[in-house]
Amino acid sequence: MKYTILLVEDDAMITSGLIYALEQEGYVVTHCNSVADALRAVAAESFHIAILDMQLPDGTGIEVQDALRHSDTAVLFLTVVDDEGNIVRAFESGAADYVTKPFRLRELLARVRRARSATGGGNSSRLQLGGVAIDTSAGKAYLGDNLLDLTALEYRLLLTFAAHKGQLLTRAQILEHIWDSSGSFVEDNTLTVYVKRLREKLGDAVNIETVRGLGYRVD
Repeated sequence: MKYTILLVEDDAMITSGLIYALEQEGYVVTHCNSVADALRAVAAESFHIAILDMQLPDGTGIEVQDALRHSDTAVLFLTVVDDEGNIVRAFESGAADYVTKPFRLRELLARVRRARSATGGGNSSRLQLGGVAIDTSAGKAYLGDNLLDLTALEYRLLLTFAAHKGQLLTRAQILEHIWDSSGSFVEDNTLTVYVKRLREKLGDAVNIETVRGLGYRVD
């Protein structure tokens, strides 16, 4: 199966190098240099990953993300905007990652591979965690027959717990899985907030145990 990427970027120099690198990795790339072109592309076909410039000639990448909200597309923002507030809002709105310019190409490709892995990499697979079923090929989680409305970070947090059932995970280990490795913009209490939100959405279906002073364990 060909893995498809929507690239929305108006900088010609960045675009040419990035398209070449992605195609060398085996991806099929559709390039748009404006919000209007991107919205037409989204209406015409589906994509596994979208790499969106935040600032475009006729709008912002957020508008394209909104059009993808009800799809399984993983969104990575590529932007010069490195304000902490914007970064947190992007994640809370469902972004899988946020890469600031200038960026290292190999690092961006690694982040694309991570986003692909988080959504199942195209291979059908289901995980069970308590009363929750996780379809990693679709990037969705179900409570009974009901689809859980999870943000990208909440989904990655759920995947992390599912992959380490019964194990004690320190806060640092969890942050390593759900944020970029540097974690430079993350305060430790951010994790507490996301665990609280995930608990509220899962209810009694999954027992997320707090191990005081250490981290969390899910049986």
